[in-house]
Amino acid sequence: MAPGHMMPMVDIARAFATHGNTKATIITTPTNASRFNDTITRDTDNSGHQITFLTISLPLKEVGLPEGCDNLVSTSTRETTFKLFRTIEMLRPMLETMLVDNKPDCIVSDYLYPWTVDVAKRLGIPRLAFSGGCFFNCCLSYNLEQFRPHDRVEFERQPFVVPNLPDEVTLTRSQLQDLVKRNTDFNELFERLRKAEKNSFGVLMNSFYGLESAYVDYFRNEMGIKSWHIGPLFLFNKPTLDDKVERGDKSSIDAHKCLQWLDSKKPNSVLYICFGSLSRFTKSQLIEMASALNDSGCSFIWVLGKVMKSSENDNNDQISQDDQEEIEEEQQHWLPNWFEETLLENKDKGLVIKGWAPQLLILEHPAIGGFLTHCGWNSILEGVCAGVPLVTWPLFADQFYNEKLVTQVLKIGVEVGNMVWKTWATDETELIQKEKIKIAIERVMGGGEEAEEIRRKVKEFSELAYKAIEEGGSSYNDVNELLKEISMHKQYYMLKE
Repeated sequence: MAPGHMMPMVDIARAFATHGNTKATIITTPTNASRFNDTITRDTDNSGHQITFLTISLPLKEVGLPEGCDNLVSTSTRETTFKLFRTIEMLRPMLETMLVDNKPDCIVSDYLYPWTVDVAKRLGIPRLAFSGGCFFNCCLSYNLEQFRPHDRVEFERQPFVVPNLPDEVTLTRSQLQDLVKRNTDFNELFERLRKAEKNSFGVLMNSFYGLESAYVDYFRNEMGIKSWHIGPLFLFNKPTLDDKVERGDKSSIDAHKCLQWLDSKKPNSVLYICFGSLSRFTKSQLIEMASALNDSGCSFIWVLGKVMKSSENDNNDQISQDDQEEIEEEQQHWLPNWFEETLLENKDKGLVIKGWAPQLLILEHPAIGGFLTHCGWNSILEGVCAGVPLVTWPLFADQFYNEKLVTQVLKIGVEVGNMVWKTWATDETELIQKEKIKIAIERVMGGGEEAEEIRRKVKEFSELAYKAIEEGGSSYNDVNELLKEISMHKQYYMLKE
């Protein structure tokens, strides 16, 4: 129940409907379905694809959540996040009944729902686990668990090399997820996820062979997990202008206005800044970012997230509708006054988007010369496909691992230098000073030898991405092979009956 998971899941349904003339059914809540309804309607009306929604409502009131709080975008504290997880778990009996009644040929499940393995077994159908990340992330996590090199360092920020990987990858303990270093509330859940992964028919990855071939092979051969690389998924569906504008949600800026502004800029001159839909920063950090942008002198488009809430409500267990509205009001988009005044005086300097942005549309414009990103996997893929160099600023989840793929393996970006992983998107992290931010921006946007080499490499990966989804390409073939295996599995069980 987060945009970074839901967008590629919807793309999987669309890819299946396109390639195999397959009927795909997407199960989600009414509010979340509304984010993608126009896209699916265009698919069904214009192309005749068989894609439908089955919606089911979360019991939000039973756990003390306000109506409409059915996506991680809407959760503003740890407590509301845990409550959302609980409501999703409460859906399990209804979802099982829904699956039994509809008799699908296979289940594609976000890997965070391990119980779908049991339902698939009852129905005698394959359960495909969708991982929202990449092969590299899985291989890195596996080797950290197997060899535990972080146990042999003396302090949190001491670098160490992760053993037995195809490339030399360096991390610090401070950049590791908590559950890797110690027992947490999530260790039991992740053990269930690993078990479910092993008991699944296989794993789907939104990636392509040309991007991380050594790690595709490592995942399949060394880790022994059956998998299909079927990405970049959004390219499979040949997105129209409307698809790009509405990808994931309704855009909060007029697309024509945005493109018109970009058309006035020179090639590779604009920095695009977006930290995804869940990230939050303090006002102090936003001041440092604004100062770095101002000092760098480059033009920019900044997708501004909501400011991090104060900590006074952190321990409230029950959050009423009024409390939730007060927290949301406190978290409104914020910039320092002097920066807002600068933009008013010089509209050519930059655009600030307060809300959902048409990211695909922006990244593909020739004026975009760099992408300052939180290293969410969807954002990395979209940046790569657009041929845009990356400036990396990971915060939580798998983002630090993704950063190492970008900067140490693929060498298509530079690090801002954040050293501390945080448990939640809503947690405060260490303050990154403006000078570090400015230096990273200038390394990519400055046009020097390093920037040109990065740009050359990312353009090569962009070309490989488009080849992967063409007929005969690696991802095209994997999608077809997957659909054949599902069909063969169905025929086998029909013969048994």
